[in-house]
Amino acid sequence: MTRNTNISVFTGIIAVITSCVLKAQTPGAIDLINPPARGSIAYAEVVNGDTIPVVNLNTVYIYTDFQFKNRRHHEQWTRTKHNVKKVYPYAILAAAKLKEYDRALSKIEDKNLREAFIRNCEKDLKAEFEDELKSLSVSQGKILMKLIDRESGKTTYEVVKQLRGSFQAAMWQTVARIFGHNMKSEYDAAVEDIMIERAVKLVEAGQF
Repeated sequence: MTRNTNISVFTGIIAVITSCVLKAQTPGAIDLINPPARGSIAYAEVVNGDTIPVVNLNTVYIYTDFQFKNRRHHEQWTRTKHNVKKVYPYAILAAAKLKEYDRALSKIEDKNLREAFIRNCEKDLKAEFEDELKSLSVSQGKILMKLIDRESGKTTYEVVKQLRGSFQAAMWQTVARIFGHNMKSEYDAAVEDIMIERAVKLVEAGQF
């Protein structure tokens, strides 16, 4: 099997759970007639008659119980942080699109229309984002599948089964198992996926 075959395991998954409406998410136009006021809004609190500025700081995560067993363990943590930062935006997007799909599909009763809806979204998505997804490494793809479960509460197996049926889900699961992956595995923030979880916290807090 080639590397592209391996990558196709999660490329196919993301292609289904992401929507073609991405390209419509462009920044809003600036109102030239009523431009935004200069300066910035600041929060303040009145204490004993004095107005004191209030600044909300981002949460800083400090871990004191995470000890590296050896240099290899430290290198694994470094790679995990890099990979999480790379794929985390895809996981966030996937979770949001899953909710949109659920709402849209709940209103489509006709089976043929449901299938056409998914095919059209997948076709447009591949034309615009397939190359970007294929650039992910095998390790990044595995982490991506984990983070999809973290953000959506659904394993990638459940996602594919819902949107493409049991046969497609079983097929992709078979391919994934050949390469040492398991689409049915659930996210375990406390033990198995503790490094991923801590990397996510750092990314969310803007510390990495």
